Amino acid sequence: MSAVLPNRADGDGRVRVSLAELVALGTRIGRAKLSPADSRAARSGQHSSRLYGRGMDYAESRIYQAGDDVRRLDWRLTARSGRLHTKLFQEEREGRLLILLDTHSSMRFGTRVRFKSVQAARAAAFAAWLAVRAGERVGMLAFGEQDRLLRPQGSARGALAACGALAEWDAMPSMARSEPLSTALLRARRLQHGASRVLLISDGFSADDETRQHLFELKARAEVGVLVVADALEREPPPPGRYPLEHGGERRDVVLFGERQRREFQQALGTGPARLETLAHGAGVRCRVIDTRNDPLAAVSELLGATGVCR
Repeated sequence: MSAVLPNRADGDGRVRVSLAELVALGTRIGRAKLSPADSRAARSGQHSSRLYGRGMDYAESRIYQAGDDVRRLDWRLTARSGRLHTKLFQEEREGRLLILLDTHSSMRFGTRVRFKSVQAARAAAFAAWLAVRAGERVGMLAFGEQDRLLRPQGSARGALAACGALAEWDAMPSMARSEPLSTALLRARRLQHGASRVLLISDGFSADDETRQHLFELKARAEVGVLVVADALEREPPPPGRYPLEHGGERRDVVLFGERQRREFQQALGTGPARLETLAHGAGVRCRVIDTRNDPLAAVSELLGATGVCR
């Protein structure tokens, strides 16, 4: 276990990621299964297809054809029909999940329970545990302030490596760096490593005009899900009151009493999550929105098509 611990004190789980919490989230995952991901052609314009090989998963039987392996004859169906039949097996391929994690400074914000960055790490950890419990490998790509890559690994070691990376990346000092989401998606396509699933976790403030097209192109290669992480103030107008906000070391009070004033404040604050949700739906990609108060497990499970999960 010590191999995954970052060289720092563990976070509090509110403004900093807690490695202990991320590791403990694995205890909530039962005998998870992920819905089969379609095999995708490497080039756009080609269609998904079922592949048959010498794997162990039986697919169907068909009439014997010249050249078929006689060891694959379906003797029961042959006896019933009076004609030779051959068993076909679906090719076994180890699934891979690639998690794209937004680390922009906008993620270090929160007014309820925890920062968006901490919530995103919790969601990523759930995804990692789900993947490895289902027999898949998991890798991660951080974009924004951090430019990091964790190559795919399987079994509990893969999930622990993901948890350790999440805590380590969160503890790194701010790099005052930004990256358009379309650029991150392009990098994901190039560094896909044969991933059959891609999960994007972001608050959407880095989304640009090209994001929709890159999501669409990535969807041609893998099953893609988008988890939008928002703060409560970004999703709904706040109650009337005076709100102390701190940014860049400066603290100011925002006074919000009128209904229109509170609605416009929420709309201005929530432009990122709303934009990413719209772009994801426009690209035909599955999308869920959660805020910092939610338990991410249900949303992550739905996006990955997971079953058999303990809640």
